[in-house]
Amino acid sequence: MSDRCKFKQYVWELPLRWFHWINVLAIVLLSGTGFLIGHPVTLGASASDYAMGWIRLIHFVAAYAFTVSVASRVVWSFIGNEHASWRAFFPMFSATGREKLRHMIRYYTLQTHQVPETVGHNPLATTAYFALFLVYLGMILTGFAMYATHAPGGVMFTALGFMYSHFSLQGMRLAHHFGMWLIFGFVINHIYSAWLMDIKEHGGEISSMFSGYKFTVKKGE
Repeated sequence: MSDRCKFKQYVWELPLRWFHWINVLAIVLLSGTGFLIGHPVTLGASASDYAMGWIRLIHFVAAYAFTVSVASRVVWSFIGNEHASWRAFFPMFSATGREKLRHMIRYYTLQTHQVPETVGHNPLATTAYFALFLVYLGMILTGFAMYATHAPGGVMFTALGFMYSHFSLQGMRLAHHFGMWLIFGFVINHIYSAWLMDIKEHGGEISSMFSGYKFTVKKGE
């Protein structure tokens, strides 16, 4: 932790925090219901209980909510503040970003104990988030491509026609399942990293996703 005086700064805007928590809830629901869809179990006393039907419905509703949330986050990267901007996801394109990225890599590889002071996401985190959004895109495309097969020739089926020409349904299932495990791995690292930075920086990393405020060092100090 730095000995320099810190002040309270509004960093994460309300829409961005909503996108974050909608994604959290959607991923929990999608993972739970998706696992049951991939490995069905007998949950109802009879077929009339429609247990798997309800599980599939929850999965589909959560998928639509997740897709809208991810799309909205992309839009917000063009209209939100500097900490939500799409530019933050490409730190390697600026000298300052590359320098901070190098320092964060040195910190995580135990070459230094000094954590670079950051207001929003650190450059290493935003690079990981960009990769995560690519995984999100893959999950959305494979998920809706499999879903659209219930209505061959429909609008969604036609729009996703390129998916069927490049992947088999089984290939899409495998990619969809593998994507879930990649997201699981990211979530574990994300929680650990947020907890670690909260301890090291004392900037309110975790609480900021509820309040929007972090404790930061004034510019120039």
